[in-house]
Amino acid sequence: MENGTKKVWHFQAAANGAANGNGNGKARSKAAVATIREVRFALMDNLNKEDQRPLIELGHGDPSSFPCFRTDSAAEDAIVDAVRSGKFNSYGPSAGILPARRAIAGYLNNGLPYELSPEDVFMTLGCAHAIEVTLTTLARPGSNILLPRPGYPYYDACAANRNLEVRHYGLLSDHGWEVDLEAVESLTDHNTAAIVIVNPGNPCGNVYSYEHLKKIAETARKLGILVIADEVYGHLAFGSNPFVAMGVFGSIAPVITLGSISKRWIVPGWRLGWLVISDPNNVLRNTSINIQILELFEIKTRSLF
Repeated sequence: MENGTKKVWHFQAAANGAANGNGNGKARSKAAVATIREVRFALMDNLNKEDQRPLIELGHGDPSSFPCFRTDSAAEDAIVDAVRSGKFNSYGPSAGILPARRAIAGYLNNGLPYELSPEDVFMTLGCAHAIEVTLTTLARPGSNILLPRPGYPYYDACAANRNLEVRHYGLLSDHGWEVDLEAVESLTDHNTAAIVIVNPGNPCGNVYSYEHLKKIAETARKLGILVIADEVYGHLAFGSNPFVAMGVFGSIAPVITLGSISKRWIVPGWRLGWLVISDPNNVLRNTSINIQILELFEIKTRSLF
């Protein structure tokens, strides 16, 4: 029993987050609350309470809780068959089993001018995990990344937790929310590691044209930075622009593609995503980014494949 004095635990952080020595608590808190939820809550509060029709809320990005939105039965049957086979109950490779990585590579190869291999694919626990892994590999003292505004706030939160400086570039609302490439060039310096693009866009719903994506790749090459392409909403394209994968331009600038089955197949609870290196010219092969990805997934040698 303690003698009436309050016990001090040295692992406790101060309320402002400064106890860990990095002074970054305020940045993390700001990133955590910078969401569109307040707008969504305001809309919900102003609904007609007398309207008895059931409400389908799409703002959460997960319609699977409503019976009218369900994935294909073939996908459900495949999961059941895999479980009943008893072949996948043991520990598997951290990067995912080879058949799964081969399937993702085959899926993403559609439309590419080169061919991805299973070695380019790393399975993750949804796209959020892919974001975390990617930003971890980019975090080094003094480094920064370019994020879109408006954008997906999880990137800001992850960057803050890794002491990775964020610089926001604007999206041009009068030009289909295209990337302001002049702003990108003005924000970039020798410590800039990457630019993040979200296509199809969240929250704006924009779908970038082939021509605009090529300009992004050319700008990244000019600036010597990596392109991180968040394509979790890939192929959910509305309007006149078809979805074009950023990996198409991997020969211009190296691309790390992030995605998952959550949105297109309406199964976010399955937590299956991927991180894919689209780099046919092997620009990243001997860099710290590639080495850290391999280490994070406990891959020691290419001979394992």
